[in-house]
Amino acid sequence: MKFTYYGQSCFLIEADGKKFLFDPFITHNPLAKDIDITKIEADYILVSHGHGDHVADLVEIAKQTGAEVIAMVEVAKWIKEQGVDKVTDINFGTQDLGFGKLRTVWAVHSSSNPDGSYGGNPAGFVLNLSGKQIYFAGDTALTVEMKLLAELHNLDYAILPIGGHYTMDVDDAVIASNYIDCDKIIGVHYNTFPPISIDMDDAIAKFQRENKTLLLPKIGETIIL
Repeated sequence: MKFTYYGQSCFLIEADGKKFLFDPFITHNPLAKDIDITKIEADYILVSHGHGDHVADLVEIAKQTGAEVIAMVEVAKWIKEQGVDKVTDINFGTQDLGFGKLRTVWAVHSSSNPDGSYGGNPAGFVLNLSGKQIYFAGDTALTVEMKLLAELHNLDYAILPIGGHYTMDVDDAVIASNYIDCDKIIGVHYNTFPPISIDMDDAIAKFQRENKTLLLPKIGETIIL
C-alpha cells in the first residue's frame, strides 16, 4: 500500500489496484507548487467536508480522472451542481461501495461549501484496504467519540490533523492516538498557514514518548504503509 502526500489534508492511497484521493487542495497551496494536478490519477475521491482547503481542486480532478466522488449529502449536492457526474452521497454509518466497506464517522468541526451554502456535517472515514484498517479523521477537534473506534476496529494507521487552531494540535492528537489505540500516525493539516505552523521535530518526539510513530512525509513524497 502506498501513501503520497500532497499537502494540507490532501493525499493519495494506492491499494487493491485502486487509487483513493482525499480532500484535494493543491493548486492554492504555495507549499505544493511543484505538484502537477494534471498527472494525478484517481478511481475514488473522498471528501471529509466542504471547506475550500479540502475541495479547491476537487471539480477539476474529478472531471479529469472520471473518479467516483464520495461525500456527505450536502457537499455531494454542491459537487453535482458543478457538473460532476459520478457522485455518491453518504452520511454517518457504514456503506458498501465499489471498493468494499467504508465507515463514515463523527468529526468535530464545521462545514460549508465554497459558495457559502450549507455543507452539512464534517466527517472522518475508516477504510479496509489491502488487509489494513486506516482511519482518516478529517478536520476535527479531540472528541471522546474516537474511543468507539478502538472497540470497532484494529487500526493499523491513523491520519490525524496536528496543526492546531482549527483542529487538534499535536498534544491532542497524541491523546487521540491513545483513544483509538493506534501506534502509527500520519500527520496532516499543518504548516500550510501561519496559525497551523508546528515544530515538526518536537511533534515527532511527543509521539515517541508515547511509544508511537508520527510520520510526516514531505509534499510529493510517497511512503509504503
